[in-house]
Amino acid sequence: MKHVDIFTDGACSGNPGPGGWGAILRYKGTEKELAGGEADTTNNRMEMTAVIRALEQLKEPCEITLTSDSKYVLDALQKGWAAGWQKRGWIKSDRKPALNADLWEQMLALVAPHKITYNWIKGHAGHPENERCDALAVEQAQKFK
Repeated sequence: MKHVDIFTDGACSGNPGPGGWGAILRYKGTEKELAGGEADTTNNRMEMTAVIRALEQLKEPCEITLTSDSKYVLDALQKGWAAGWQKRGWIKSDRKPALNADLWEQMLALVAPHKITYNWIKGHAGHPENERCDALAVEQAQKFK
């Protein structure tokens, strides 16, 4: 399997408000940057969209190291929360509806063929790829102000 490093971040000005996302894919020293945004969204939706858009770039099953500062995304995937919500019809263990079911549905389908190592990092702490993804995300969010 090919090994791909993926770095992602999302940003939102107000929550909800204008938002953006950024992602970097790295394979054998070559990098590809992706970014986008929405006029009315949330920080979590932008974090999720960054991961979704990055995974959509992969054309075959890969070994992935996914690096993000979003505990929401990483914990829901790594700890199986999102899969559990899906099995329960998008209901959380506390019987409340799971937020962002539309994006979780997409993400769960996209992660399925891959072997993923999840790597949480503290945001805004000088991690070069996280800082770049944040800059991409903020730049996109600005377009909707």
